[in-house]
Amino acid sequence: MEQLYSFKQFRIAHQLKRRIRIIAPCLHKDPERAYILQILLLKRKAIEEVRVVPAIASVMIRFDPDQLPKANLLQLLDAVLTNIGLKAKTNLTALAPKKKDSSAPVSQFNFAIEGMSCSSCALYLEMMLKRDPEVTKASVNFLTETASVSGRLSRKALFDLVGKHGYKAVSIDTLTERKQLFAREHQHLLAARKRLLLTGILGLPVPLLSLLPVRSKGLLLLQALLAAPIVFWSGSGFFKRAWHLARQRAANMETLIALGAGTAYGSSIMALFNRSRHVYFEAATGIVFFVLLGRYLEELAKGAALREIRRLVDQQPEEAMLLSGQEEIKILANAVNVGDILVIRPGEKIPADGLVIKGLSMVDESTVTGSSVPSIKEAGHQLFDGSVNGGGVLHMQTTAVGVNTVLSSLVNRVDQAQMAKLPIQQTVDTIASIFVPSILALSGLTFGGWLAAGERLGQAVANAISVLLISCPCALGLATPGATMVSTGQAARRGIYIKNGKALEKAAAIDTVIFDKTGTITEGNASVTDLFNVSRLGDSTVMQLAASVELNSGHFLAKAIVDQARVHSLTLLESSDFHSLPDQGIRANVGPYQILLGSEAWLTEKNIDLSPLSSTARQLASQGKTLIFMVIDQKASALFAIADRIRGNAAYVVRLLNRRGIRTIMLTGDTHAAARHVARQIAISDLVADASPAKKLKFIRDLQQRGHKVAMVGDGINDAPALAASDFGLAVGNAADIAKETADMVLINGDITKVVEAIDLSEKTLAVIKQNLCWAFGYNALAIPIAMAGRLNPLIASAAMALSSLSVIVNSLRLVKK
Repeated sequence: MEQLYSFKQFRIAHQLKRRIRIIAPCLHKDPERAYILQILLLKRKAIEEVRVVPAIASVMIRFDPDQLPKANLLQLLDAVLTNIGLKAKTNLTALAPKKKDSSAPVSQFNFAIEGMSCSSCALYLEMMLKRDPEVTKASVNFLTETASVSGRLSRKALFDLVGKHGYKAVSIDTLTERKQLFAREHQHLLAARKRLLLTGILGLPVPLLSLLPVRSKGLLLLQALLAAPIVFWSGSGFFKRAWHLARQRAANMETLIALGAGTAYGSSIMALFNRSRHVYFEAATGIVFFVLLGRYLEELAKGAALREIRRLVDQQPEEAMLLSGQEEIKILANAVNVGDILVIRPGEKIPADGLVIKGLSMVDESTVTGSSVPSIKEAGHQLFDGSVNGGGVLHMQTTAVGVNTVLSSLVNRVDQAQMAKLPIQQTVDTIASIFVPSILALSGLTFGGWLAAGERLGQAVANAISVLLISCPCALGLATPGATMVSTGQAARRGIYIKNGKALEKAAAIDTVIFDKTGTITEGNASVTDLFNVSRLGDSTVMQLAASVELNSGHFLAKAIVDQARVHSLTLLESSDFHSLPDQGIRANVGPYQILLGSEAWLTEKNIDLSPLSSTARQLASQGKTLIFMVIDQKASALFAIADRIRGNAAYVVRLLNRRGIRTIMLTGDTHAAARHVARQIAISDLVADASPAKKLKFIRDLQQRGHKVAMVGDGINDAPALAASDFGLAVGNAADIAKETADMVLINGDITKVVEAIDLSEKTLAVIKQNLCWAFGYNALAIPIAMAGRLNPLIASAAMALSSLSVIVNSLRLVKK
C-alpha cells in the first residue's frame, strides 16, 4: 500500500518511482521564489530535473531514488519550502541553513580582529568560534585580520565571544570604518618598529658579553639584568597570550615561543648559583628579537599583499559637496543620504552611487570595472562610488550610500574570497591543529632522550628549545591564505570579483567553457530592427501593446521593445495578469486584448498557428537576429526582430581558450538559425540552441557525469541554475542579481576576456600555493630532525623560524607581477 505523506508546505498531485509533482501554495505567481527553489534543489546531484510553473504553483521533480529516497526528498521539500516561504524577497538569494530546533534567524557578520600575532592565532580562534553551538560557520584570516561568521548570535554577543578568547572584534561594515582600521594598523606597525629597535639596542650587549672568556657571578648577573626587559617586556605579549591559551586548555605558536624563551632564561638563572652550568641568556633575547623581526617583516609584506583592497577602500573620498537649494555645503562622505543632490567637480572622487541629473563629463571607473577607458556620463547615466570625475561638472542624485554602494559590495566580495577555505587548505588545517601538541611531545622526547644519553642538563634543555622554535606552524598556516589574498586583490584590480574563494582552485581544472549567447557573447544593448505585422491593428498599436506588456519584464530584449515605443512617443498602457516564463515568453492582458510574447517553440507548445509569420521569421533569423513572436487573442499577429552586436573580443576569447586545449560551447535559448549566425562569426563549432533553463542544466550535468570540469558564463535569470550547477560560474557585469548570487565570479565590466584571465590566475595561484606548502612541509621535515639531533642552537632556530613565514608571504607576492 502506498504510504501517505502529509506536509505543511505542499500536497502531492502525482507521483511515480522517479518523478513526483507537488502543489506548493507559497510559489503561486511568484517566479522569484520558484527559481530559488529550483536552484537549491538542483544543487543535489540526485535531483535530475526541476520544472516549476508559478502560475499554478506546480513543481515537477525528476530524481534518482537510489541516491535520494522519496521520503527524504519530501522532507527536504518541506524544509526548503518553509524556508523560502518565510524569507523576505529581498533576502531570498542569501538563504542560509537553519537548525531544526531554533526559529532564530541566521545572520552573517564580517569584522576585523585585533590582537592576532600569527596564523596559529587565527586557527585557534576559528576553532573556538566553531565550537560555539550558536555559530553555524566561521572563517578567520590572519593575513587580512578579518573574520566571517554566520550564526544565531547578535553582533554584541559575537564580539563578546571573540573578546572572551583574548582578541578584539572591530566593525568594518563601512569604508570609513575600514579606513580607521587601516590607520590603527599603521600606528601598530610604527609601535612594532619602535619596540623592535629598542629590543635590538637593549639586547645587543647580551650576546657580546657571552663572548667574553670570563664567567664571574657579576657578569652573569649583568647578563640576566640586561636580558630580563627583552624577555619579559619586549616578549610580554607571547607570555600573556600563552597564559590565556593555557587557561583555555589550548596551545599555539605563542606557547612554543613563550616556552622557548622562558625556559632559556629560567635555566640560565640557575647558573647564578652554579657557574658550571651553561647559560642561554643570548638565546632567550635572540628568540624574542628574531620573532619580533620576523613578524615586523611579515607586517610589511602583508601591507604589500593588501595593497589592492586598500586601494579600493581609499577610493572613497572623505568629503562630499551637498547641493541644498542654491547653496553648496561641504559634508563628510559618510553623512550623505539616499536622494541627496551632490556636485562633483573635475578631478574629484564620487562619494556614493547615483544617477547624473545634470552635466557632461568623462569618468574613470577603473577602480570598479577594471577598465582603463573612461566612460562618458550625462543625464540618466549611472555613477559608482569611488570613480573619478574627469573635466566636466556633474550633478548627481544618490541612489545608494554606505554598505549598499557597488564599491562596498566589491570590497565585501574580496573579503569573502580571501576568507574562504580552499579545499587544499582543509588538509593543512587538519595537520596544523595537531602540530603544536606534536611538537611539544617531540620537544619533551628530545629533552628526555638527551638526558638518558648522558648529556648535560643545559644541553638537553637547549636541544629541546631548538625543537620548539624551529617547528614553526605559521608557514603552514600562511601557505594558502597568503596566495589567496594576493590573487583576489589582483583579480579585483582587473575587474574580476571573486564571490567564492574556492573558485580559485576549481578554475584551474576547467576543460570546458560554456557561453550563453544573448548578453554574454553579445553586448546586451539590443534594438528593434524589424516589425512584421500581420494583424488588423496598425504598427503603432501593435508596438504600444507589446511595450505595455514588456514593461513588466526585466529582460534586456523587453527593454529594446519598450525603448522603441518611447522613441515613437507611444503611451504605455496598464497591463494585468502578467506572467513570465524565463527564456520562453510572457503573457498579460492590455485592455480588451490578451497578449502573448515569446519564442516560437513556446507558442507552438500552446498550439498557436504561427505559419503567417514563419517565412519572414526564417529570413530574419538567418541574419542572426533574435525573434519575438506576438500573439493577440490566440492569433499570430506580429514578429519583432531584435539585433544585438557581438562583443568585439568574443572571437579572440574563443581562440585563446581553444589554444589552451579548452573546449568552447555556445548554449542558448535562442533559435538555431540566429545562434548559428553568431557562432560562425566567433568560430565556435559546438552549438546548442533552443535550450530552456532545464535543458541548459541537463547539458551541464551530462558533461560533468562524463568527467568534464565545466565553466558557465552567463548573465540572465535563466542562466542562474546553470551557473549554480557548473564547476565554475562567471556572471558578466550587467547580469541579473540572481545570476550574480549563484556565480563564483563576477566580471564587472562585461569583458569576457577576463574569463581567460580568471583561469590563468587560478592556475598560477594554485602553483604558488603548492610551492608554499612544499616549502613549509619541507622546512619542518628537514629542520626538526636536525634540532632533535642537537645540531641547531636556539638562537639560529629562532632566526630560521622567523624567516620561514616571511618566505611564504614573499613567494605569494610573486603573483603581483604575474
